[in-house]
Amino acid sequence: MVNIIQEIVEATRRACSGKGKFNMYPRTNYEMSEENLKGLLDACKSVPVMMIGSYTPSSPQENANTAWRSLGEKMGFDSMTVQPIQGRGQRFFSAIPNETNIQREERIKKEDEEKRTKRIQAIKEQIAKLQDKLSSEEKPQEATP
Repeated sequence: MVNIIQEIVEATRRACSGKGKFNMYPRTNYEMSEENLKGLLDACKSVPVMMIGSYTPSSPQENANTAWRSLGEKMGFDSMTVQPIQGRGQRFFSAIPNETNIQREERIKKEDEEKRTKRIQAIKEQIAKLQDKLSSEEKPQEATP
């Protein structure tokens, strides 16, 4: 029991970064295109709006969040985890990657194939045990004097 606890503590220690943050999801560096940067900057700009009735237009912050969400879907990262990379310019940032639909389908196929392979191996082991049992049962019993 003590060994298991020590292993858990050690695994947790290895998974933690130097600042004590749990590093379960590794950050990835990204570079957006000039067009994407222009779209993000345009989304942040205030737009003159004429208020009619009780309709409230999107704020520049909401527009920027929507632009980041769209870019995240396009490039495969979680838009809520974006951080700038210091000293690299406006187009460079880091974020935690998302699993795209294609990646998810590939992962599920791979996992299903691994499960199938394990089931086949287990069945083969059962067959081998039963064949051994059958062969031992088929041998004529030697008479004891």
